[in-house]
Amino acid sequence: MQKAKTLEPRNPNKSTGIFNGKSSGILNWNDIAYPHWHKMYKRLLGNYWQADEINMSNDIKQFASLSQQEQDAYLKIIGLLATLDAPQTRTALLLSLYATDPSVQSIMAVIAQQEAVHNESYSYVLSSIVSLDQQNKAFEFGRMDETLLKRNKNIAKYYNDFVENPTTENILKTLTYTTLLEGLFFYSGFAYFYNLARYNKMVGTSTMISYINRDELEHGRFISELFRATLSENPELNNDELIEWVYEQFKESVELEIEWSEYVLADIEGIELEEMHGYIKYRANKMLRLIGLEEIYPEYVENPMKWIRAYADNIDGTKTDFFEQKSRQYVKVNAIDNGFDDL
Repeated sequence: MQKAKTLEPRNPNKSTGIFNGKSSGILNWNDIAYPHWHKMYKRLLGNYWQADEINMSNDIKQFASLSQQEQDAYLKIIGLLATLDAPQTRTALLLSLYATDPSVQSIMAVIAQQEAVHNESYSYVLSSIVSLDQQNKAFEFGRMDETLLKRNKNIAKYYNDFVENPTTENILKTLTYTTLLEGLFFYSGFAYFYNLARYNKMVGTSTMISYINRDELEHGRFISELFRATLSENPELNNDELIEWVYEQFKESVELEIEWSEYVLADIEGIELEEMHGYIKYRANKMLRLIGLEEIYPEYVENPMKWIRAYADNIDGTKTDFFEQKSRQYVKVNAIDNGFDDL
């Protein structure tokens, strides 16, 4: 697969394919192959925010009063989230280089920018509450901790496979892991911060997480549609072997996420590990539906972690046709009252 040319005036403006198609490189949003993606682009733009908009003054005072387990989990989970978000900026840009649909290029550019903001925000919250030495240790965690390395090994493998061998199949595998990352891997970490907010702890941090969560919901929605559209345009890849591979990656990812949650969330007040395990399976089911596949955990079609609905659960889980997906409008939360009722 070749990278898309920047300008090819002899080709039509409306792309003939997402990847391996023909396009002039000129983007007319009123004449694109998937018209509803313009609305996705607009929603992504509407989520603009910056980390330093968040007031961390109360968190600075509260961090020292957290239990040792809560402090350790806080730093480890920030390290995890940074490890997940850091490669997303580059991955989004790499995907855009091979996309021959200019609308995909533009949407990926916005996603890449938002992922860069997410990564900066982790530096911002840590710089607010701990020393530079502790900040650096948190960011080292993603490449030093054996449990986290095991958890992230498949992300590294399939993302790097795409870099080394850019094929349509490897793009689909990268999109699968991006879907898992955006829709599953973040959520035990998000749950930890939302649980603190339930007890009126570290509300500034949980506000930031709610901003990130909203972005990731939109990213997950678009990446899921991109997966489905790419598969539809390449029917030779829509085979039992690939679909079985997707299911296996979801199953393994759920097992690794459960293992991670047991490692980092044990002894945290307010979090029941069995409930968290069910929530992880519920999230996996939800993302499978978004990419057009069946649930693999029929006992977890409904959200077992009811309290988190006010914070994180904003994608309509019903099965709908790809071209009839409905999207909710997200607006920036208020930094004073946290805006959780609006999520």
